[in-house]
Amino acid sequence: MSKVEKGVVFTSNNVIDYAEGGVVSKELVHNNAGSVTLFSFDAGQGLSEHTAPFDAFIQVIDGKMELTVEKVKHVIKAGESFIIPSGAPHSVNAPERFKMIITMIRG
Repeated sequence: MSKVEKGVVFTSNNVIDYAEGGVVSKELVHNNAGSVTLFSFDAGQGLSEHTAPFDAFIQVIDGKMELTVEKVKHVIKAGESFIIPSGAPHSVNAPERFKMIITMIRG
């Protein structure tokens, strides 16, 4: 599925594929209020420490991720969620393949 159509039922896990040795992102919604983005991470991939100016709501929909927020590591599995506070330094590591949805709302 390449494009997500509004007003149609879809399964988030089927909207994004894994890329061998890579990270894939697909923006579902983006407007002045914020964004909703799907990500897939292959095992061994990650994102180095960074910050965001808004709270970020993370929902893991496949696999398991390691999320380090303010130097504390959290393991988040499919079906679990986490809210990263705005301005908190955080990084992502993929001990195995995983997919997540990240929702950022401008406040």
